[in-house]
Amino acid sequence: MTAEDRETRLRRLKIRSMRRGIKEMDLILMRYFEARRDTMGPDQLDAYEALLEENDQELYAWVSGQVRPPERHAGLVADIQSVLPAAE
Repeated sequence: MTAEDRETRLRRLKIRSMRRGIKEMDLILMRYFEARRDTMGPDQLDAYEALLEENDQELYAWVSGQVRPPERHAGLVADIQSVLPAAE
């Protein structure tokens, strides 16, 4: 198996960000990914990819602040929240 180059990985993660299953998560994750993609290093991409493996309903509850995220995702969820527009 060959190593995936950065651009291929970014394209794959972009698709995974926008084809989640619930539209709210599509919008949230696409906004986040577009805001951070150019500055994410390999470790951040690994963490983001692990987050994308999570169930949409749980992920939405974490990002919306309804439920505290597990420690392994807490920093990334906080960063996603920082990219979202403030509620009015």
